[in-house]
Amino acid sequence: MAHRRYRVVVIPGDGIGPEVVSAALHALGPIRDRLDIEEVRAGLAYYRETGRPYPEGFFDKLRSADAVLKGPLATPVGPGGYRSINVEIRQRLDLYANLRPCRGYPGVSPRVFDVVVVRENTEGLYAGVEGRFRDEAYALKIVTERGSRRIVRFAFEYALSRGRRRVTAVHKANILKLSDGLFLEVFRGEAERYRDRLEVDELIVDAAAYNLARSPERLDVMVTLNLYGDILSDLVAGLAGSLGLCGSGQYGDNAAVFEPVHGAGFDIAGKGIANPVAAIHAARLMLEYLASRHGDEWLARAAGALDRAVEEALTVDRVLTPDLGGSAGTMDVAEAVRRRLEALLP
Repeated sequence: MAHRRYRVVVIPGDGIGPEVVSAALHALGPIRDRLDIEEVRAGLAYYRETGRPYPEGFFDKLRSADAVLKGPLATPVGPGGYRSINVEIRQRLDLYANLRPCRGYPGVSPRVFDVVVVRENTEGLYAGVEGRFRDEAYALKIVTERGSRRIVRFAFEYALSRGRRRVTAVHKANILKLSDGLFLEVFRGEAERYRDRLEVDELIVDAAAYNLARSPERLDVMVTLNLYGDILSDLVAGLAGSLGLCGSGQYGDNAAVFEPVHGAGFDIAGKGIANPVAAIHAARLMLEYLASRHGDEWLARAAGALDRAVEEALTVDRVLTPDLGGSAGTMDVAEAVRRRLEALLP
């Protein structure tokens, strides 16, 4: 029986984006022919060429695809230019859940752990409601019951589907009693439906940062608001040894976008030394999403094999980029993962 093919929009992005996205597609090896790729440019380089941050019909293409794989999209700093395309994608496609798994690998990372940050992706301080009056500037933090409920449910259902053991709510409700308090109230209510299958606990965000730095192996799935999730996921990546190790998925009810957690890395762009593992893990999360959404058991096995292929390329083959203390190039890592994947797949 013929395998289903999937329409994937690929956005190379800025800086090291085109390099790591190309490497991720190369690493897919025998899975690559399952994907019908349409490349769409957007971001700072595109803006400098055309005066527009993205082409006409951009969001229609994203909505009609089975999934989107993208590199980092840079945003001009300060007034002028254009608003963050990343934020606009999240809000227009209602990608309310940002999943950021990150592992520390034995013999590669300073610490060995397996932590998942589930970040609310459309509300909080990143809603972009800001203003300025004379010498005062302000930003409005928006927390809704609906937004809190769906991110909390996403975290619990993800934990169950992946055989995780614990879900921890991270908040600052001791100070922000109404906004973070609403999030915590919703978490506690939803937790009652899962306590017979999962451990449930809570941490104030500063305590969560301390616990991560001290013993990340004791944490499992953390669900939190937008700003906290952004900061804590970078902390987790630092504990793993590099932002180049962690991929992410952004999920809505009808669309999903996958990307590495790192930025554009303009300082190393074009040198062929960027770590592609984060982009490869983003591609793996994309495969898991497509497999789950369409009941594709072969693709689910392939995603698991890709995860193992990355681990073996790093820990057995020791193909490491400079950020991990090695001397391998971007495509060296991609090729090592591809070879491992081909050996693991039937």
